[in-house]
Amino acid sequence: MSILSEQSRQQRQTINTLRQALRPYARAGYGPALWQLASTLGAYLALWVLMAILVRYDLPFWLFIVPVAIAAGLLVRLFIFFHDCTHSSFLPSRRGNRIVGYLTGALTFTPFDSWGRAHLVHHGTYGDLDRRGVGDIWTLTVEEYRASPWYRRLGYRLFRNPFVFLGVGPAYQFLVLNRLYVKGQGASERRSVNITNALILVMIGIGGLTVGWKAYLLIQSAVMLTAGTLGVWLFYVQHQFEGGYWARHEEWDPLVAAMKGCSYYKLPKVLQWITGNIGLHHVHHLLPRIPNYRLQECYDEIPALQEVTPLTLRKSLKSLFLNLWDEQRQRLVSFRALRST
Repeated sequence: MSILSEQSRQQRQTINTLRQALRPYARAGYGPALWQLASTLGAYLALWVLMAILVRYDLPFWLFIVPVAIAAGLLVRLFIFFHDCTHSSFLPSRRGNRIVGYLTGALTFTPFDSWGRAHLVHHGTYGDLDRRGVGDIWTLTVEEYRASPWYRRLGYRLFRNPFVFLGVGPAYQFLVLNRLYVKGQGASERRSVNITNALILVMIGIGGLTVGWKAYLLIQSAVMLTAGTLGVWLFYVQHQFEGGYWARHEEWDPLVAAMKGCSYYKLPKVLQWITGNIGLHHVHHLLPRIPNYRLQECYDEIPALQEVTPLTLRKSLKSLFLNLWDEQRQRLVSFRALRST
């Protein structure tokens, strides 16, 4: 037996052993799921009522800042439930997951089957340099960037600019791209786009008739754009961080991709609650069927998961300046680093 095949065999054994240890946590429950949904949705709707009252009485703008921020955080949390539903991990019932997925998808302006398909592709390809482009952040290698024409380099620099991918990007993604079909989509994905768009129109109609068109559009845009920025940042920092992982397809390993290419974003408890434990992203990638409400328990009880170095809020800010994958040095580097190589 060759050394390479022996290493592959050992890797498969390691993956199977670790995933076997994770399987007991991949059990959804109606109790925790419905409590999460009811409490979060109830608080979100209550904040909407509060903000509508503020608009109705034309109160000062600064009074909106806190309720908009809290509502945006709750919308991010609802998106985590939506995300779990795409993995059929939020509720024990597949049908229940689809119903909740479509509901939370409408609230977050995201079509269930369309987004879910792209996200599942992301899970099967993340960190694979030869299978980029679906459900991930546009990332070039140093060599690809240098070989690109000037207009592609300019477009890439604009895309990776924080003001674009955290400002214009979320608005474009949630308000425009999510309303459209994507090339290669099947009937179920296109149907989910149509259904979600119809549900959004119903919500807009109800909002306009109850709180007024101006009030609805003001509140919805403020909450949606704030939540979109927070959500995109979470997705970005889960895979774009110092010490990340990329490899060519023949060398790509799913266990290494999960343990090295997915961050453990250690957040303060309040933010961890808002983000539905998704900071434990390496655990999620190892076994996506673990519901968000069991990720912390899983992490606490399996020592192998604790070997990943936590990414703190302060350290995560460095990710803003990591733009290209350097295949020679096996690390993400900044545009500035190109000057010295």
